[in-house]
Amino acid sequence: MIKANKGSENINIKQNKLILGIESSCDETSAAIVRNGREVLSNIIFSSAELHKKYGGVVPEIASRKHLEAMPFVLEKVFTEANIERSQIDAIAVTKGPGLIGSLLVGLSAAKTLAMTMDKPLYGIHHLAGHIAANYLTFPDLEPPFVSLIVSGAHSHIVLVKDYCDFEILARTRDDAPGEAFDKISREIGLGYPGGPLIDKLAKQGNKNAFDLPKPKFENSLDFSFSGLKTATLNILNQIKQKSKIQGNDWQDIISPADFAATFQNALVEILVEHTEKALKLVGQDKLVLAGGVAANSQLRETFSKNAMKNNYSLYLPELKYCTDNAAMIASQGYFHSLEKTADTIDLNATAMLDISE
Repeated sequence: MIKANKGSENINIKQNKLILGIESSCDETSAAIVRNGREVLSNIIFSSAELHKKYGGVVPEIASRKHLEAMPFVLEKVFTEANIERSQIDAIAVTKGPGLIGSLLVGLSAAKTLAMTMDKPLYGIHHLAGHIAANYLTFPDLEPPFVSLIVSGAHSHIVLVKDYCDFEILARTRDDAPGEAFDKISREIGLGYPGGPLIDKLAKQGNKNAFDLPKPKFENSLDFSFSGLKTATLNILNQIKQKSKIQGNDWQDIISPADFAATFQNALVEILVEHTEKALKLVGQDKLVLAGGVAANSQLRETFSKNAMKNNYSLYLPELKYCTDNAAMIASQGYFHSLEKTADTIDLNATAMLDISE
């Protein structure tokens, strides 16, 4: 059973709270105002992604500087668009980690300043918990418990969401994240950055079974290893390029980039689906929630959609605009923190590496 977006008419209002969210963990500067964890009043996003393209990835120093430039304008616009006075805000939620430390500190400094000047409680939010909460914005009737697959440029986790603020990690990557692998393969076949959307688009034109790729596994574990898949794919590409040099032609005469992209993407998607569906059975859950930037991948969404119908589990797919980093998801999770947790002090610090259970 696949859940469709039901809008905001069925929102379960426990308290009429307005949460200001701030997100700056990577290259998006974002602020949002969300009512009761489910209803987005405004969600402003400024991205510096275009600046990083020529470097093939995010440059931390550039990202931090752009956060500093964009934050005042983003914060001003979020209140204007929501038609909300600052005094009406009940609490402030900000990403505390994981992420680029310089970028995180910009958002955290802004949140602390607002919390002090507005005399509002402050809640530090884990970035991955925010990605999970993005689904509450798309599906107002969604409630824990459920299993969530979180896949992005820097993360790959299967998490049992026992309650809004209670998480248990069932599996994680032991090396690269899917987004990192997409970026590397994309650069090697000349597509550029960011790799995920570019490979996804090209793969639609290709044969997904053009060559064989391994599916790395660990004994008695559902953990992922995408480094092995990436290395195997690059080795095949290097062999093809070497063969083309010997023959005196271009490597694309041996295999089309579309076939290469489709085969790599298919192998990665199969690994994600296989491990996640095993996790569902392991914990006896019939609700699966996708989250993170790679959750926008069309083949991943289509494969899970077909399997959900076939294997009789409910699948929740966030709207594409909530897959990538945004402050609305942070504000949503901040609402549930405000109901269940004590507010953080002004000593709250940013952390580049942070477990979701912390």
